[in-house]
Formats: sequence, structure tokens, C-alpha cells
Amino acid sequence: MNEFGTKIRELREKQNLFLRQVASVLEMDTAQLSKIEKGTRQLKREQIPLLSKFLHADREELLTLWLADQVLELLNGEPLADQALNSVAKKRRSQK
Repeated sequence: MNEFGTKIRELREKQNLFLRQVASVLEMDTAQLSKIEKGTRQLKREQIPLLSKFLHADREELLTLWLADQVLELLNGEPLADQALNSVAKKRRSQK
């Protein structure tokens, strides 16, 4: 499940924007943006602020969805993924 791409498509369609309009702002072709929306390609992290501004979207929400997709991709197929995530969560809590 690609939440970031789904959100981008939802925002784009809600504003009646074409792929080419958003792709132009990101300086990429429509095929690349289409792949990002489908989850077969990842947007570069540094492009998220520009995208959030253009789509009038919450930057933190987009960044959170992007990061979650990155983690899911990394852990895909790992039998110990849940244990690893629990370990990371504990370490993050202790760092605060």
C-alpha cells in the first residue's frame, strides 16, 4: 500500500490538476509522477516541500507518509519486521 502516492493523487484530483501540471513543478515528466502515484517510484525527499506548497498540503503529513512508505519498503518481506519496529520505537521513546 502506497499511502504517499495515493495522497498525492487525491490532492491533485481534488484540485482538478493534470499530471503534467504537477510534474512540471517537480521538473519531471508525467510518466515519473504517475509511477510515484502508483508507488513504483519514490519522490526525492527534498521535493516534498515544493509539492506540499503547490498542492496546498500539510508538509509534515506528506513527509510522514513518504517516510512510512520508505520504512515499509525496507521491511517488506522481513520476518522480523514487527520486532525491529518495536525495538526502534522503544529506542526512540528513550531518546526523548
